[in-house]
Amino acid sequence: MKNENVHSKEHLLYLKGVRRKSALVNVARISVLAVLLLFWELSASLEWVNPFITSSPSRIAKTIYSLYADGSLFYHVGTTLWETLAGFFIAVAVGYSVALLLWWSESFRRIAEPYLVVLNALPKIALGPLIIIWFGTGSKAIVFMTVLIGLIVAILNMLNGFMATDENKILLLKSMGASKWQILSKLVIPSSLPDFISMLKINVGMAWIGSIMGEYIVSKAGIGYLIVYGGQVFKLDLVMSAVFILCVLAAVMYALVALLEKIVIKNQK
Repeated sequence: MKNENVHSKEHLLYLKGVRRKSALVNVARISVLAVLLLFWELSASLEWVNPFITSSPSRIAKTIYSLYADGSLFYHVGTTLWETLAGFFIAVAVGYSVALLLWWSESFRRIAEPYLVVLNALPKIALGPLIIIWFGTGSKAIVFMTVLIGLIVAILNMLNGFMATDENKILLLKSMGASKWQILSKLVIPSSLPDFISMLKINVGMAWIGSIMGEYIVSKAGIGYLIVYGGQVFKLDLVMSAVFILCVLAAVMYALVALLEKIVIKNQK
């Protein structure tokens, strides 16, 4: 009983140290960001750099407020957000399903893999004119571009995760008379959860790249539209403000995936 108390105290001290280290890391992150923003503002105010070119945190804040005041902020943010989320979820769902089919059928996998590699290497922006012809200049084209950017990445990442399942465990289940469906549902899918989370993290970035790329080509609204319009009329404060909003939205989406990862890990224990 005495040993158990000693161990529990040591464990509590260990957890306290972990929490302290995590807090220090968070403080350091915030401090670095604050210093960078302060230096940026100071450089622009003292004209160490040309504020017309680099903008500044205060000018970005004023621009965002002006977008909010005229009612266009949430319109543009909402447009890009739904296009990104739609493309993200479609790419993840379809990519996961195709990866399952490729794992299930070795013949299908051997036929499809070369084409997947080629499609992954293809610069998707080259398909822009075709996408406009196929889907027009509305949101459908942007969502399709987003799906196109993330789909092959989702397929290849999940296929690698499925194929990385321990062969000895598969043989053990086969020796016990398990069907292929049972092997898939009881072993392959659960063991690939870390790869699924990793694929989600990668596809967060891919989704934003796809939606902004699509808005560069065809949009009449959205964050990508603000960036293009700001560049055309030399409103660089608008460009920097749109980039800042984009960074915040991408960070929030990534944080949600990281939260999902913590929940999955906690439930697996």
